[in-house]
Amino acid sequence: MGASNVGEVQAVRIAPNDLEGLLGIGDAPKGLVIFAHGSGSGRFSPRNNQVAEGLRRAGMATLLLDLLLPEEEDSRARVFDIPLLASRLLEATHWARRQAELGTLPIGYFGASTGAGAALVAAAHSDAAIAAVVSRGGRPDLAGNALGRVKAPTLLIVGGLDTAVIELNREAMAQMHAEKQLVIVPGATHLFEEPGTLGQVTKLAAGWFAKHLAPAHA
Repeated sequence: MGASNVGEVQAVRIAPNDLEGLLGIGDAPKGLVIFAHGSGSGRFSPRNNQVAEGLRRAGMATLLLDLLLPEEEDSRARVFDIPLLASRLLEATHWARRQAELGTLPIGYFGASTGAGAALVAAAHSDAAIAAVVSRGGRPDLAGNALGRVKAPTLLIVGGLDTAVIELNREAMAQMHAEKQLVIVPGATHLFEEPGTLGQVTKLAAGWFAKHLAPAHA
């Protein structure tokens, strides 16, 4: 295990469901960020891989993984099964803590779209011990009653042109008791495809994780 520089990633399989992932570890990472993708996306998501590379440059290890098995990806019921996705995210979290190079690192979640709902449900779990959550264009409302149990500081990033999702984020944030912040990126739509907008997401996420992924012994 291990990556020699910020640009190198390696394929991993995560038991017990053999979830496929891409793990990147630079030199002396400050924490691990696990990605929860939105519907129809996975470990090869170009946008999340761009964010992950930026986070590695900022000193984080990253794990991008498919929360669904290949035979599940065409099932709409599975794609929007937030409890299932959250349980898979927890599997990856427990797996990471068993790895020699990752086990002592504080862990954060980066959730996109429906993946943000799954990340918040997983973060609310009693034994998750998640240090921070960042949501990009997320649907935190899908976390439902779990929102009030989230203890991890949570940053919600939404595009300024994604008006319906802005309102959903505001409503979800009102139900949260943890440290929380909503940042609206001007001129960005739901997928942050406009020039420069994804770079802003990366900078915001890196700052949030750098602040909150303090070493476990600190």
